[in-house]
Amino acid sequence: MRLVILDRDGVINEDSDHYIKTPDEWRPIPGSLEAIARLTHAGIQVVVATNQSGIARGLFNVDMLGRIHNRMLDEVHHRGGEIEAIFFCPHGPKDACGCRKPLPGLFHDIAARFKTSLNGTYAVGDSLRDIEAARAVQALPVLVRSGKGARMVAQGGAGLDGVPIYDDLATFCEALLSGSIGPST
Repeated sequence: MRLVILDRDGVINEDSDHYIKTPDEWRPIPGSLEAIARLTHAGIQVVVATNQSGIARGLFNVDMLGRIHNRMLDEVHHRGGEIEAIFFCPHGPKDACGCRKPLPGLFHDIAARFKTSLNGTYAVGDSLRDIEAARAVQALPVLVRSGKGARMVAQGGAGLDGVPIYDDLATFCEALLSGSIGPST
């Protein structure tokens, strides 16, 4: 089984410091939905692993998160792609849970659900916590500059040694499918 794990905010859709609280606020990053479709057509299963602390903060509830995710799934499906599963952490930074990235709980859940090791599985994110969670399960972290990634790179990229960096999900997808994925660019 070929699997790719994607963060949501900043990788698939535009991020917001004010959180994505409704389906109307969810806006795909140009090319991201088509990239998911390309991965799907190449026989790669796409899974999302996302921190959603807006639930713990009382900004939206699980039902609203489901509506946001249904919009995302509909938009992906409309372009011929599939997201196999969405794993999310509803906790806040002070809740001491094991599922909030950078801790690897969501990744352990993915491995259990798909009955596979994540060793060698690409995990695409836009922050250091995404990179750290991937490394904790021997997945292969990838950083995209979309979302918060460009700011991280501009600040010196601490913690990014050996991590491939791409402009966005579409350019990562192109590199993966062409076999040219490599060290930081």
